[in-house]
Amino acid sequence: MSKDILLVTSGMNQMLKGPLVVKQPEIGGLIREFRLLTGLTQEQFAAYLGVTYGTVNRWENERSQPSPMAMDKIEQKLGEWGEQGQELLQKYLAV
Repeated sequence: MSKDILLVTSGMNQMLKGPLVVKQPEIGGLIREFRLLTGLTQEQFAAYLGVTYGTVNRWENERSQPSPMAMDKIEQKLGEWGEQGQELLQKYLAV
């Protein structure tokens, strides 16, 4: 049985025109793929987002979920990656 988490964040709603449903198992994949896109280690990516290494590690390994504020920051950073960032949003987030 899959659990879905409803994330409503201002930046994403403006970009995708609706509330987002992020499937719990996929949020770690989004974060991992975005980190690999940036070419950063978990420690470097954590600094890039302004969080700790442990936080990124827990997100990627699906032991915890980003807060709405963290998701806003991730969405903002994805926006800076242009088309590649948009493709990741579309791949992992459903409207």
